[in-house]
Amino acid sequence: MKPLHGIKILDFSTLLPGPYASLMLADLGADVLRIEAPNRADLVRMMPPLVGGVSAAHAYLNRNKRSLGLDLKKPQSIEIIHQLLAEYDVVIEQFRPGVMARLGLDYDTLKAINPKLIYCSITGYGQTGELKDRAGHDINYLALAGVADYSRRIDQAPVPQGVQIADVAGGSHHAVMGIMAAIIQRQTSGKGQAIDISMTDAAFALNAMFGAQAIAAGVAPQAESTLLNGGSFYDYYETSDGRYMSVGSLEPQFLMSLIKTLGLEAHQALAASQKAADQKEFKQHLAATFKQQSFEHWVEVFAKLDACVEPVLTVDEAIAQPHVKDRKLVIEAQAEDGSVQRQAACPIKFSDVEFEYRHSAGAVGKDNKAVLSELGLTADQIASLQQAGVTN
Repeated sequence: MKPLHGIKILDFSTLLPGPYASLMLADLGADVLRIEAPNRADLVRMMPPLVGGVSAAHAYLNRNKRSLGLDLKKPQSIEIIHQLLAEYDVVIEQFRPGVMARLGLDYDTLKAINPKLIYCSITGYGQTGELKDRAGHDINYLALAGVADYSRRIDQAPVPQGVQIADVAGGSHHAVMGIMAAIIQRQTSGKGQAIDISMTDAAFALNAMFGAQAIAAGVAPQAESTLLNGGSFYDYYETSDGRYMSVGSLEPQFLMSLIKTLGLEAHQALAASQKAADQKEFKQHLAATFKQQSFEHWVEVFAKLDACVEPVLTVDEAIAQPHVKDRKLVIEAQAEDGSVQRQAACPIKFSDVEFEYRHSAGAVGKDNKAVLSELGLTADQIASLQQAGVTN
């Protein structure tokens, strides 16, 4: 039995933050039913590349979920949602504040039907505050949270991140934590509650170390000024063939291993110094040394050492490395056409649970008949809903 066996979730979200959150919950055993508009596709469904005619990103993000196509502007659709609430524990939505209320699907309305309902809203700026109605994306949330400003080189612009930090580490992960906490509390209180997840708030909280210093001591981090953002030798270094190595040898034993391996014993005092000028000079020695040899050379050298020095891999190289295979981080899920698609596995490991990757995502409304039949609707009633444009 999976950890979340028996938990049923209605997911109204699209794009990345909400679907990533419900993917984690689905992989952990929850029964997730996506409510999708039949006439307005989730943009991720169209994101290339397509594998077997289906977006690889969509197939992964909506793995292990069912799909019910409903036009939420139709009163009959709202009636169906109200019926489903008798059996469902959690609602996840990602609309701007006020949208669900206009549809008659806000928390106050739905908790009157099911007082045990846990209702999680994921937005850019939250349900309150002067920015609550403002549009935004991951890059905006990181900018307003103060993260982007000191995550850059001196006199250079912030760099767009390869992964969506505010969306996923902020929105998705905090949503899952909030939902799980609310489920545990409901076991004793018998009541559900609303959860307000702001991706900007969560990104602000990710300033765990240097944000704490700024708040408590008034010491705000600047570009390349801290131990971890380029202000020390903790950094990336180019090889002779244009690749990079990551150096994180902060602890004394790792630093000594790095210094001895690179033959930089004469500069040990610089490495140990906390002065910015000394760190800058030591970094110059590191950069010059790494630039003398190829990427392959340094990979081979440091593979034999425990020095916190690792190669900067491409995603393809990361997928192919033995560690990924050993940890079973790539799995196979069955697509709707019967083919098999390789996807990233759930990264959480349990001692007593084997994960099931039952299927990747399918077409909008692929589970319409099954879900509506579970509500007691007949084939004629389902056909009537289709004709009326309520469902597809």
